[in-house]
Amino acid sequence: MTRREEFAAVRKGGESLATRNFVMATLPHADPELLKFGLITSRQSSRKAVIRNRIRRHLRAILVKHGDKLESGRYLVMVARHKAADAGFQDLEADWLRLARQLGILNENRPQQQNPD
Repeated sequence: MTRREEFAAVRKGGESLATRNFVMATLPHADPELLKFGLITSRQSSRKAVIRNRIRRHLRAILVKHGDKLESGRYLVMVARHKAADAGFQDLEADWLRLARQLGILNENRPQQQNPD
């Protein structure tokens, strides 16, 4: 997602849950095959760009790892909180999985995609 209106619609009209590291919001999309996601890492999450970029890389890696298990036809927005700056990959992944399960957007019966070597 790149448009401010999409982010605002998901944050305002969607369902959201939070952990100490980030907030996850989701909203159904009109196209049942489409999954659009967006990441928000403001200066509130960290004053240093290096840290914000690390958080974004971790969240993208989590989406790559578990994205094939996500329910299609949704908008998904993840907002990093200031505690995410101190969290490691495993902590962020555990929080992400917990929130995805609680929001009911994770289909864990789907096989995980294999990485080609």
